[in-house]
Amino acid sequence: MADSFTIFSFAARNLRRKPLRTAVLIASIGLLVTALVFVLSFVRRVDSVVKVASDRLGADVIIVPSGSRGAAEDVLLENKVKTFYMDKALVEKIGRINGIDALTYQTYLASIVGQCCDVPETVVVAFNQDTDFIIKPWLGKAFGRRLKKGEALVGNESAMNISVGLTEVDGVLFGNLFKMVGVLEKTGTGLDTAIFIDESNIEDILTKGKTALKSGQVSIIFARVKKGFDPSKVAGDIGDAFVEVNAVARKDIGRNILSTLRDLNRVFFVTVTLAAVLSIFLVWAVFSAIANERSWEIGIMRAIGARESHVSRLFLIEVLFIGAAGSFIGIIAGTAVSVFLGKHFMMLKNVTADLGTGERIIIGLCSLAAGTAICVAGALSPVRRLKKLEPLLAIRKD
Repeated sequence: MADSFTIFSFAARNLRRKPLRTAVLIASIGLLVTALVFVLSFVRRVDSVVKVASDRLGADVIIVPSGSRGAAEDVLLENKVKTFYMDKALVEKIGRINGIDALTYQTYLASIVGQCCDVPETVVVAFNQDTDFIIKPWLGKAFGRRLKKGEALVGNESAMNISVGLTEVDGVLFGNLFKMVGVLEKTGTGLDTAIFIDESNIEDILTKGKTALKSGQVSIIFARVKKGFDPSKVAGDIGDAFVEVNAVARKDIGRNILSTLRDLNRVFFVTVTLAAVLSIFLVWAVFSAIANERSWEIGIMRAIGARESHVSRLFLIEVLFIGAAGSFIGIIAGTAVSVFLGKHFMMLKNVTADLGTGERIIIGLCSLAAGTAICVAGALSPVRRLKKLEPLLAIRKD
């Protein structure tokens, strides 16, 4: 029986002695860690997706009509349906800018359910197969030929939306029948929700008159720069030469989104900091009450030979248990909340990629360390006071 008594079993008994108080402490740490996990997941997800998506576009410089940069980022990064157009003759003119190695272009058409198409609202992208270097890398080995007139490819997300898998089905786009013949690999960009057709189909679409597009117009130009040239410098040269367009280097894509994210980061930081301070005060108040309640008990322990280290270890075990239990609960709840909000909140719903298992593990470990550290910080002062307690004074006082 005596062998079963350890400092760990004694700490466990002390925690069970006041189950409601223990539960309140665990819940408070759990709520804090839930908020922390959600914030870290949200910030990391949006930040990484914007950067990865811009890198995966395959172009060094992106050129859009003047005033349409935001709309272009909505299409490329957030999967929104937007259209904007400029003169196709600009493609040849921009190709003469010093430093340009290759150009390709795309034309965006907005499909609207009930007006032109038998597919959900999405962006239909007409592209030039001869010059393209944006779409082809994501076709994979399953589609090893040119896209014919009347055929269409679908992005990874659109494939699920219109039930296009390996089976070929037909869809009506702008009054024209298209056969869906392939699915792009997942890119993590707005291309995942688009439908792709060859630009040779545009003439038939214009004939039907179900789009705002006019003959001789394109939506966006993608440029690759020659080795040794700075994309930002080339983008600046394009902007100076053509007032009717906005040119932006790849690294600057999504800057508006990232600026908004930085503002959100500040709000999140202040909120989580205040919650952490509140949790520290709560732990301090509870352990101060515990110290007052158990001063006689600690005095007896010290009188029969217990050292300060024994007292510190006893309370440290209790604190670590509360911090770890609350943190584990918070990690599970925070992960669940981030996944849930990712499906129901617009800002996250429009982001195609999710966090990987490794990233979630890192966030969980950081949150576990933070939750436990906050619990220890709150209990540090009462525990230090308790371990310095004079045994005789504590016994006499009781």
